Amino acid sequence: MNSDSVAMTELHGKMHKPTVCIFGTGDFGRSLGLRLLQSGYSVVYGSRDPKNSLLLPKGSKVMSHAEAACEAHVICVAVQREHYGFLSSLASDLEGKVLIDVSNNLKRGLYPESNAEYLSRLVPGVTVVKAFNTISAWALQSGGLDANRQVLICGDRADAKQQVVDIAQSLGFTVQDRGSLRAAAELEDLPLQLFPLWRLPLCIAICLTAFIFFYALTRDVIYERVTTGKDIAFRIMISLANKVFPIVSLVMLSLCYLPGALAGFLQLYNGTKYRRFPDWLDRWMLCRKQLGLLALAFGFLHVLYTLVIPIRYYVRYRMNVYTISLVKDNKTYEFDNTAAWRHDSYYSMGILGFGLFVLLGITSLPSVSNSLNWREFSFVQSKLGYITLLLCTAHTFLYGWDKFLKTEKYRWWMPPAYMLSLVIPCVVLILKLILVMPCVDRKVTRIRQGWERQSKTASNSRDTKANQPLMA
Repeated sequence: MNSDSVAMTELHGKMHKPTVCIFGTGDFGRSLGLRLLQSGYSVVYGSRDPKNSLLLPKGSKVMSHAEAACEAHVICVAVQREHYGFLSSLASDLEGKVLIDVSNNLKRGLYPESNAEYLSRLVPGVTVVKAFNTISAWALQSGGLDANRQVLICGDRADAKQQVVDIAQSLGFTVQDRGSLRAAAELEDLPLQLFPLWRLPLCIAICLTAFIFFYALTRDVIYERVTTGKDIAFRIMISLANKVFPIVSLVMLSLCYLPGALAGFLQLYNGTKYRRFPDWLDRWMLCRKQLGLLALAFGFLHVLYTLVIPIRYYVRYRMNVYTISLVKDNKTYEFDNTAAWRHDSYYSMGILGFGLFVLLGITSLPSVSNSLNWREFSFVQSKLGYITLLLCTAHTFLYGWDKFLKTEKYRWWMPPAYMLSLVIPCVVLILKLILVMPCVDRKVTRIRQGWERQSKTASNSRDTKANQPLMA
């Protein structure tokens, strides 16, 4: 046999794929069938009314449930749990076959057992595999390019799960095995979760924004109204917002790096990396990415609000009044070299910090982070991250300059809002400075490589045993 014949035989073997049966002709069933057809599978639909199933993908067959069940060994059950009843009448036709349960529930705790376990009990002679329930019809239609590409599966038989794995991989998805069918309840709860890792960061962002807003409102607007009678409430829309956004952004950026510093000191204190962190610290560290992305969003708002400042009516009015007053008084606006250095440095630190901030956000995207090795990702997110925090903190210091020395800035004994934003970043930078000192860094590195500090009790016990005479 020549090489061309061998290649054709191998190609034919790869192209020849088994028939897959789908019970259900809804959106998900149609999308899954279309994707299977595009991947070289033969698709048979089982429907309670085959004659009225007109929207199915071209190239598929449609017949009754009993007829379709006889056409394939792997059957995808794409109907809701409430409609499982017809399956019990097909028990003899389904004997020894693999049922893929793709169903979900409307809310948690709706049933005492998972849909997959109920299906396994309803049709005892089949092998049930839970899969594809975390994949949407849109993900199937888009080829997994613009949506989730991971299929979670669970089941009690390895051979049945392998058949489902082969199908999923043929469709272009990656697969994660979550164990036995008892994990089906957990898989069915996953699509019901609404941004689980975003809840804590969103709560922090909302609370922090509300606090800073009312703090700045009290200092800038209410204070002016009470002491001088002036109504400057119009400044809430731009001026006040442009104070709140950068403060929240800087604080949340520093909150991304504070748990890492605290973890380093905890490891130093414990003398080991094998002791669990407190639950609150574990939860905090898990949501650092979300904290950083929210901080970046507030940073973007700060940039946009800053860009509109020159075209504001209030700013143009103040500039015109000031210019006219100089002309009337025949005065000259003197050039201040210190102020020029300060403003240029202020803008430069802000631009550089925001540029690196955007870079951090880009590298946190899965499509980018997956292309980086661990050292590259760690360099960007850790080293460049601390440089970003340092630049943004310097930007804030240059903004405040010497305002903290002026007593009139402490309205109602309340310091300027920017001073509040510097507390956590400065703490984080000081903690990091301590951790990177050679004498501390060496010990932290040893601990993270597996070294453990032995307690005095264990050391004394070992010495006591070593000094005991050997028994004959």
